Amino acid sequence: MTNIVLYEKCNGVAIITLNRPDKLNALSEEMRFKIKEAFGRAKDDNEVGAIILTGKGKAFTAGLDLVELGSGKADNKDAVSDNTLQSAVGKTGKPVICGVNGFAITGGFELALMADFLIASVNAKFADTHAQVGIVPGWGLSQKFPRLVGLNRAKEISFTGRFVDAEEALRIGLVNRVVSSEELVPVCQQLAEDIVSADARTLSTIKRITDEGYFTTLNEGLQIEAAANKKHMETTTPEFLDERRKIVMARNRRKKNAKL
Repeated sequence: MTNIVLYEKCNGVAIITLNRPDKLNALSEEMRFKIKEAFGRAKDDNEVGAIILTGKGKAFTAGLDLVELGSGKADNKDAVSDNTLQSAVGKTGKPVICGVNGFAITGGFELALMADFLIASVNAKFADTHAQVGIVPGWGLSQKFPRLVGLNRAKEISFTGRFVDAEEALRIGLVNRVVSSEELVPVCQQLAEDIVSADARTLSTIKRITDEGYFTTLNEGLQIEAAANKKHMETTTPEFLDERRKIVMARNRRKKNAKL
């Protein structure tokens, strides 16, 4: 039996791959469960410092499995509004990179936006067809998307349901980089390994306060940062900082030598 969600680990990075390419990686009830299971596994693994989420075939994911929803085999209300998927992806405490290999449509678009940042292949295409399909977003798209690309632009894309290709996605700030299909996972892997090289405790705190502060005012965000800084420094020793300095210097030397 085919595993519809693949899980592998390499150099401290968990790679979670949606593996239902014949169905455009449509998010069936079983697949949603398997995704949550995979992220739970990565969260609980102390050897994992970062996570990559991607898909096989010509789609990242085309969104909810509308055939399954239309058949009545799954609970429509739970499928659309179930926040346990968003919680599983967003609350691992570890950075998540989404490698968008192809179509990311509606619920698939929302799943991509649950990551900390997106890297797209040249074949990536995004679309929000909630209005066309007749479903109100339930996984955060109506709130996250405008904050990334601007209110008016997000409204245009969501109201019309038009596709956004990789080049436009980069231009409007939806994705961080666009690479070839062959480079997508290797680029995500290298970024993830760079992330893993950071101090895990410090990185987790920075991720948390960045996320918390983003959805508040600047003044509230600065207070969140100040409180975290104070707590962190109370348990940070000069010996620890000196050791981290040596690690950073050694890493920089390795990178420099690798370019020679």
